[in-house]
Amino acid sequence: MAQVSTVTSQAGAVIRHDVAMRFLFVGDSMTIGSAGDFTWRYRMWQHLEATLGDGGYAITGPRTELYDLGTNAADSSAYGDPAFPAHARRHLAGWGEGWLHMAPVIGDTVTATRADVLLVSLGLIDLGFYTDSEQTALNVREFIAAARTANPSVKMVLLPVIPNIRAESDAPFAAECDRFNLLLGKAVADLDNPSSPILLVSHPAGYDIHTDTYDGTHPGPTGEHRLAGAFADAMHQAWGVGGPYAGALASA
Repeated sequence: MAQVSTVTSQAGAVIRHDVAMRFLFVGDSMTIGSAGDFTWRYRMWQHLEATLGDGGYAITGPRTELYDLGTNAADSSAYGDPAFPAHARRHLAGWGEGWLHMAPVIGDTVTATRADVLLVSLGLIDLGFYTDSEQTALNVREFIAAARTANPSVKMVLLPVIPNIRAESDAPFAAECDRFNLLLGKAVADLDNPSSPILLVSHPAGYDIHTDTYDGTHPGPTGEHRLAGAFADAMHQAWGVGGPYAGALASA
């Protein structure tokens, strides 16, 4: 996979966060998680508590559930840590949902939740089942436009696709993942602006689908930390938000 570096025209700038920042997680099965998972959302919540804490942020979104593989529905509240607060479980993520599904709903969601920072991990499901790299990239642009229509100053942090185990035996799929990541980088370069900055997160350092996932796709505890760390470090390095990732792989 080609390495993707953090891209932003606002690198080094400090994003004001003297009032609570409202974070919205947007993602697919890697983000919603399944029954029993901690989720990388949980790891990010711990990081935000440690670095922003006490009124410095809020997590928002229309959903709170995990996906239950037994019922094939997003109807589980069985998080790995039962003490994960209900208000911090909020998200806009769905098992089997991608840019194709989120682009039509992100505008209304941003309006309803008053989200101003979107943490987005999408694309693998699109490329695997719904759209090719070119079509997926067009859906990214539609998503960005809709989010900005709802909130012209919305900030977005986008994770490139991390090819899963399928890419090891399916060369055309692997090529589509690489092609999409290049197109995602181009979209960020084209659309980033000072009033609504966009970050393209670097590939999570050390992420290995054989050790950081439990099935070649979905993150286990160490993978959750690496994903949260990639988002946290990108925001800190580029915007001065929070601090270096406060999680520890040793605690996973």
